[in-house]
Amino acid sequence: MPVSKITSFAISGIDAFFVEVEVDTRKGIPGYTTVGLPDKAVSESKNRVTSALKNSGFEIPPKKITVNLAPADVRKQGSAFDFPIALGILASLNIIPPAALEGYSFAGELSLDGSLRSVAGALPMSMALKKSRIKRIMLPLVNSREAALLPEVEVFPVKNLLEACDHFLENKIISPLNNYQPKDDSSSYEPGIDFSEVKGQEFAKRAFEVAAAGGHNIILKGPPGAGKTMLSKRMVGILPPLSLDEALEVTKINSVRSTRKRGTMISRVRPFRAPHHTISDVALVGGGSFPKPGEVTLAHRGVLFLDEFPEFKRGVVEVMRQPLEDGYIRVARAQDRVTFPASFMLIAAMNPCPCGYKGSPGGECTCTPAKIAAYTSRISGPILDRIDMHIEMPPVRVSDLRNLAKGEPSAQIRERVIAARAIQEDRYDGLPGVYTNAHLTGRWIEKFCSPDAAGSLLLKRALDKYALSARGYSKILKLSRSIADLAGVENIRESDVAEALQYRIPIENRTRIRKEL
Repeated sequence: MPVSKITSFAISGIDAFFVEVEVDTRKGIPGYTTVGLPDKAVSESKNRVTSALKNSGFEIPPKKITVNLAPADVRKQGSAFDFPIALGILASLNIIPPAALEGYSFAGELSLDGSLRSVAGALPMSMALKKSRIKRIMLPLVNSREAALLPEVEVFPVKNLLEACDHFLENKIISPLNNYQPKDDSSSYEPGIDFSEVKGQEFAKRAFEVAAAGGHNIILKGPPGAGKTMLSKRMVGILPPLSLDEALEVTKINSVRSTRKRGTMISRVRPFRAPHHTISDVALVGGGSFPKPGEVTLAHRGVLFLDEFPEFKRGVVEVMRQPLEDGYIRVARAQDRVTFPASFMLIAAMNPCPCGYKGSPGGECTCTPAKIAAYTSRISGPILDRIDMHIEMPPVRVSDLRNLAKGEPSAQIRERVIAARAIQEDRYDGLPGVYTNAHLTGRWIEKFCSPDAAGSLLLKRALDKYALSARGYSKILKLSRSIADLAGVENIRESDVAEALQYRIPIENRTRIRKEL
């Protein structure tokens, strides 16, 4: 009896790799065996596949059916092998010609009635095809538009198993969906989430604009009601829309995690993730027996907002050291080792003390010095050192709350940010991994972030007076570069350095700095 061979996919991390589905049908004691390190979902495909074949009108003779998923030393998971296994059985029995399946790849979950359900990872599968000799993929209808985002790949959308068989028997040919062009939704920001609604807090608004221009991380410290969460939710609205390449990156991640409704259009709006402080370290950075992306990866190219920062478990916060520094996270497990992208802007918010009212005229603080010290020490020095901007937010004044005048809208701020980002794009063209000022490292900081003589002198005085780490010094230079880019000037001036110092020096020293520098 012939052995049919079908090309399919498995997912590792956020990437797809090829799996060859081999099906052998022969005389013997009727049975169905799957080998090749299948997980529970793959092993259960036996019942879905046999029922789908029967309910689609195919009479499968009593045979000994063996399914092998190669390479056999890599564990396979998920239900996407249902469709290729069913076609492999039909090809092995010569119900459909095996030669007709050559040059195609397949993925899809079968319902018991033979219809196809969506699968995770359609875009990574299409990206894997882009680099291979096979350029055709047959997928469930709901996954087809996502896979067709790449013009190099022919995508054949199918609704059910019988429709696919008619295609290969040439009863009814399916037309490929080529180079699907999604609708641009770059202006589809959440209505009502606009900077014009924020009352007062002009210093913090300016800090957010600088952060958006250079891709810098921020920590906000202020009492309840100061507007920390309100401002943070509006950061996405002043960031530039995702480029097409960035949008494909984000869609690829969402495709694997299925965080968006499968089959929806690609989005140009940057992601905003705000996990609760009870989150585990695995949920934050990724992992599991078969590593899946965590929140830091789902926030890739966007914003990760951690409200009530000290309330996060110490170990959960500490695992962010690598992504904050490198823009990626490596996850090693017994079953697999993967690297997830994690280039995001961190916005962390915290109260000045456990009750939140230390130094606030709006309430009386009931915390002892020991409690305040224990609260603030929950965030380690290395983590704080990796955050570019330390912003203090005082309570909003009553006069600001009663002011009916609208503030500057997000669209106007976004225009300045886009202009600053365009300067950086031209400046760093050709530098691998450098997209904004925040990505600069080593000698590139020295080359692109050198202040003028007056700015250098001011920075030297600050370094002499305050214990700034080498990382802190570099971050001040990068902040100064972003401020200069917003102003549209080539050289970093003394005023740019002075403003950067206000954003970087620890909050408790800021009043003293304003007097002494």
